[in-house]
Amino acid sequence: MLELLSTELLWWHWIAFGLFLVTSEIFIGTFMMLGLGVAAMLVGVTDNLFKTSLETELLLWIILSILSLVLWFKYLKNPQTEDSGQSNYTLDTLGVVTKEITHNGRGQVQFDTPVLGNTNWFATSKEDISEGSRVAIVEVKGQLIEVKKA
Repeated sequence: MLELLSTELLWWHWIAFGLFLVTSEIFIGTFMMLGLGVAAMLVGVTDNLFKTSLETELLLWIILSILSLVLWFKYLKNPQTEDSGQSNYTLDTLGVVTKEITHNGRGQVQFDTPVLGNTNWFATSKEDISEGSRVAIVEVKGQLIEVKKA
């Protein structure tokens, strides 16, 4: 009996392997193992119906696994739909200079609406901007915002 299991991969081995992969998805949570497990179960069903060779089974599993991963990353995985919390969030927000900004120097700006959770920011500019001027965000650079005259 053990010789049979070591020399031949039966259809139910693929089903069991697929169920193992799908079950392991519970602990991993990436949904990648789900596609690999479904691919293995499809190979098991195909092997049961058509009695394919081991090489064909492995090739079919590799193709179905790659296809499931491509589908997952291209179509099913939810892309980020909003910029909240990202460095390009609210780049259209205007503010008022509260401390003069010199050319490539540092000043301070108070924005009309919070930018990444804060209304007061240290800012730089490629031009001199006097206190009280309206400015717009060019780029967020960590804890420093580059601005230009609005």
